[in-house]
Amino acid sequence: MKETIKNRFLNYVSIDTQSDENSDTTPSTAKQLVLLRMLHDELKELGLTDVSMDEKGYVMAGLEANNGKESPAIGFIAHVDTSPDMPGNNIKARLVENWDGKDIVLNQELKLLLSPSDFPEMKQYVGQTLIVTDGTTLLGADDKAGVAEIMTAVEYLVTHPEIKHGPIKIGFTPDEEIGRGVDHFDVKKFGADWAYTLDGGEIGELEYENFNAAYARISIQGRNIHPGYAKGKMQNALLMATEFNALLPVFDRPEFTQDYEGFFHLVKMEGSVEKAVIQYIIRDHNRELFEQRKQIMRDCADFMNTRYGQGCFSLEMKDQYYNMREKVEPQYHIVETARKAMEAVGVQAHIKPIRGGTDGARLSFMGLPCPNIFAGGHNFHGKFEFVPLESMVKATEVILKIVEMNA
Repeated sequence: MKETIKNRFLNYVSIDTQSDENSDTTPSTAKQLVLLRMLHDELKELGLTDVSMDEKGYVMAGLEANNGKESPAIGFIAHVDTSPDMPGNNIKARLVENWDGKDIVLNQELKLLLSPSDFPEMKQYVGQTLIVTDGTTLLGADDKAGVAEIMTAVEYLVTHPEIKHGPIKIGFTPDEEIGRGVDHFDVKKFGADWAYTLDGGEIGELEYENFNAAYARISIQGRNIHPGYAKGKMQNALLMATEFNALLPVFDRPEFTQDYEGFFHLVKMEGSVEKAVIQYIIRDHNRELFEQRKQIMRDCADFMNTRYGQGCFSLEMKDQYYNMREKVEPQYHIVETARKAMEAVGVQAHIKPIRGGTDGARLSFMGLPCPNIFAGGHNFHGKFEFVPLESMVKATEVILKIVEMNA
């Protein structure tokens, strides 16, 4: 299995599937369809039923039950796209076998090191095989590790019919990295009673809580006057933007928060004296506190309009997703199943909240409860991304154990 999953993963990451947040198509980039078609064809070759790929790129398939009784249909889902934050083409993945715990030279020319002094969590993988980048691209373990794990588990079940199981549903999606991963996901067609996304981080992660999330965009209308004659007349939109930001709680920023603590995150500021735009993401696990944070944004905009004149600050705010806990907790047995499956294959489960979002969050609100299981990677979306091969093997074993436990 180790060799199979290694080869499969290296094959998948060689395909550029970067999504594009500025595109209005689905998928946002045509190149994602290359891998999606490949997965579609692989599933057909493995003999799965109802294998389909729609015009949006969503791939679905089913593995029929072989246990001779009524069992719940369980789904496994992963996304194929990689983040727009870092180049995702011409990936040169490299294996560091039997890692000795010392610094890994990613790129000699760039003097770039992957070091346990910077990333101490690496120390738990001494003696294992780490798959790393060459320091010029991301790796794509988010989420091609999950894709490879699901495909390897499916292949194993097909070639080992002695493993009894109920109906299994497989789904691969585009555009998760830009928040559109399940915009067109047909839950009814998928046909699962519940599912798991294989999109978590380090080995043992098990998540069924995530942020409530909103996006805010504030357009600021200033007044540009020749600086030599500006006294009492100029209203500098850039300075007005910084003044707005200063109204928000200083320690409610990502760099000062952890665990269940929410934040306001300034993600973009641009403009001139005449006009400026600032953009935020707003996050909190607690729905009540989330709503309070949104109200703070409204209050700040109202205050600034009182100060500078009505209409100077225009606030647009939109909810993005909600905490799936309220949808998963009533069926907590699906979390317990994943926890027990991990322990059965020798993995210590770490149940913790996601400080972010996942396709599973939106799917849970679409009627498909969907916790998130580790795929094994670290340092997603950047040149220091890596994944231990052994973690990918364990994730595959967890899938197989979940299937076996629900037979």
